[in-house]
Amino acid sequence: MMKITFLGTGTSCGVPTIGCRCDVCTSTDPRDKRLRCSVLVETGTTRILIDCGPDFRQQIMTQPFRRIDGILITHAHYDHVGGIDDVRPFCRFGDVNIYADPVASEALRQALPYCFSEVKYPNIPEILLHTIQAHKPLRIGDIGVMPIEVMHGHLPILGYRIGDFVYITDMKSIGESEMQYLSGVDVLVVNALRFEKWHHSHQLVADAVEFARKVQARRTLLIHSSHHIGCHEEVNRKLPEGIEMAYDGQIINIFS
Repeated sequence: MMKITFLGTGTSCGVPTIGCRCDVCTSTDPRDKRLRCSVLVETGTTRILIDCGPDFRQQIMTQPFRRIDGILITHAHYDHVGGIDDVRPFCRFGDVNIYADPVASEALRQALPYCFSEVKYPNIPEILLHTIQAHKPLRIGDIGVMPIEVMHGHLPILGYRIGDFVYITDMKSIGESEMQYLSGVDVLVVNALRFEKWHHSHQLVADAVEFARKVQARRTLLIHSSHHIGCHEEVNRKLPEGIEMAYDGQIINIFS
């Protein structure tokens, strides 16, 4: 069994968005509070974090303090990697292994040069950076991972298939050749920014619904949603059967 915990389901601005007084940002429903996107994938012996954004410290404080066996990076935009310095406490369990594609790996080296210099300042994060590529599977503990390439506008980034679970964020499009890696998926997590107004690098809800129907997963959960999408309960009423909004703190179990 795998346990999936949604640590954050919001966009780069989060929800509430600073300075906004819309119905979503002022909602009292806790499901309308969305930190930046991140998810924990856990088995009885292995713990993987997907993305480590600027809300990581706040997010991980809600979880038991134990080793993180690997951090999978989708891409190096700040809302997905801005919390990496906060993995320092986890170095007491040993080096923290981070997995990213060549573009994201280089971006991390530039953003956090003190983590990779030959002469290191005391008490910095002890990071082992592994460069990975789409379609080349890897194993972290007892969890097998298949990186998948999706397009974030014109930028190739990574989604991840772990067993019958797939996690994709910030996707605008996906090549037809990638669909073979999505065959037989049970639970699909994918981004849906809002209902209206075209975006150059993110799917809208209609795009996510069309993609979910193509994948034919038993269950689809939507993430990376802005305050423009509407309130959680209202959005769920509009969505087709089998598709729903994820929310911060949500836990699902996958038996596969």
